[in-house]
Amino acid sequence: MAHHKSAIKRLRQAEKRRLRNKAYKSKMKTFIKKVRSAQTKEEALELLKQAYSVIDKLAEKGIIKKNTAANKKRKIARFVNSLT
Repeated sequence: MAHHKSAIKRLRQAEKRRLRNKAYKSKMKTFIKKVRSAQTKEEALELLKQAYSVIDKLAEKGIIKKNTAANKKRKIARFVNSLT
């Protein structure tokens, strides 16, 4: 355990951040799963917009890296384009 007051505060802040980031990542994964479970292409395209929005926000906030966001967007777009 940390001994300095500032180190204790850092631990508290890091834990808060970790939980917040975990929630954001979970939300992103849920949106990606929704896109992948879509039955029609129209439904998938609508869900794709929402997923893109969430992924872009996470990249902007620095929770995931920009290249990671681009890769995730590419993969789900590829899936949606493969639907008939």
